[in-house]
Amino acid sequence: MTMPQADPNQPLIPMPELSLQALRQAVAAVAPSRLPEFFEDMQKAFVRAGDEGTVLPIRLFYRQWGVVVEIERHPETARRLHEAERALDSEDPEVRDQAIREAGDIVRAAHREVAGG
Repeated sequence: MTMPQADPNQPLIPMPELSLQALRQAVAAVAPSRLPEFFEDMQKAFVRAGDEGTVLPIRLFYRQWGVVVEIERHPETARRLHEAERALDSEDPEVRDQAIREAGDIVRAAHREVAGG
């Protein structure tokens, strides 16, 4: 007996709240190879917030990583984005232009979702 395949159009995890703990757990679940980048960005955001006396860098960090999670929790969307990123190295300018459009569409849609729209 075989197990049914997961639907690539269904999210792997629910969208987490935009908090440090929830985003860390989500990144660990959907993009574990990016955890070092997550922690580096977190450290930079908190240092910048302290230096500037504002929480804006922390809010931007949460938003940035919320977008990453929003993309990566949808396997088909993540696959399309990573394929577009690889196509940016193409010798063909039309392929690169299409890749830029595709990646931009995906990232903009993820930003809208994270913003609640």
